[in-house]
Amino acid sequence: MAVPRRAALLGGGVAAAVVGLFVAFVAAVMLTAGSINQAAAQGTLSLAPGTVPTAYAGLIQQWGNLCPELTPPLLAAQLYQESGFSPTAQSPVGAQGIAQFMPGTWKIYGIDPTHTHTPSPWNPADAIPSAASYDCQLAKDTAGVPGDKQSNMLAAYNAGPYAVISAGGVPPIAETQHYVANIKKLALSFTAATTVGFSSQAAGAIYYAQSKLGTPYLWGGEGLASQGYRFDCSGLTQQAYASVGIALPRVAADQWYAGPHPSRSQLQPGDLVFFSHDPHDPAQIHHVGIYVGGGYMINAPHTGAVIRFDSIDSEGDYFGATRVTSAGASALPTLQPNGSIANGH
Repeated sequence: MAVPRRAALLGGGVAAAVVGLFVAFVAAVMLTAGSINQAAAQGTLSLAPGTVPTAYAGLIQQWGNLCPELTPPLLAAQLYQESGFSPTAQSPVGAQGIAQFMPGTWKIYGIDPTHTHTPSPWNPADAIPSAASYDCQLAKDTAGVPGDKQSNMLAAYNAGPYAVISAGGVPPIAETQHYVANIKKLALSFTAATTVGFSSQAAGAIYYAQSKLGTPYLWGGEGLASQGYRFDCSGLTQQAYASVGIALPRVAADQWYAGPHPSRSQLQPGDLVFFSHDPHDPAQIHHVGIYVGGGYMINAPHTGAVIRFDSIDSEGDYFGATRVTSAGASALPTLQPNGSIANGH
């Protein structure tokens, strides 16, 4: 989605300078799995700003530290994978709420931390603590199983503890194996970090986007022949990364979770830069561009304009950035036909 804004096509000299910045940039320090694991062992993992709706951030940060196998980013990734943080999500098989508890499971493991009311899977203040408590109980149930304890815990959440115990680890069930791998990769998008690795596909994505400079904007445009090869903002970013083999979701707010989040001072060419009506709520993201350096992005701005270079301040509501990775994009949950996420396990 895009809205009218003040912005003008940059002159050739500025555009050339921006391209020069892109050609000159070098790789940043890699954020490795080892550093994440070390931070988790030291109990230092916290949520990256803007990755969780404000209403749930405190709960996730608090309850994500309930046991050694759980971290706030892992709990956030699990909730996003299950429901997209929707407290009204309901799966086709009957799983309910933000944590997608089946009714039978909820009867056993649903809790009200305040001890003031009957707990409900539809109430995030109950469901988030319940999900964390259930995770930690599953970690205890599978404590004697060989292999990675965090993976075994997640596998038990998906397939049940007896499946993990019987298999001696993550069971050979495709859905469960994908569930475990995707949540662990997706957790990187929710992790606050001081260093964020360089995306090796960034150059190709920028090359594609640059080739579309001057193309007229089209709401809903994905660059199809039937659309006159025109784009809107997220259509351009989607196709730019598709050109280097990374499949992004169609909507800007969903693209936000396709990798870790560099701070503004850490921006590198190829990062996706996002803009939101609410500075604390990723669900309110309405626009995205591709950063090229020097404070500028390649932007498909609005109806009546063309794809062009714009300052990332031209929108007036800069939200943050994502360094797209193949692992991050592949870990994103699949949307239901109605656009919601409700996996239900």
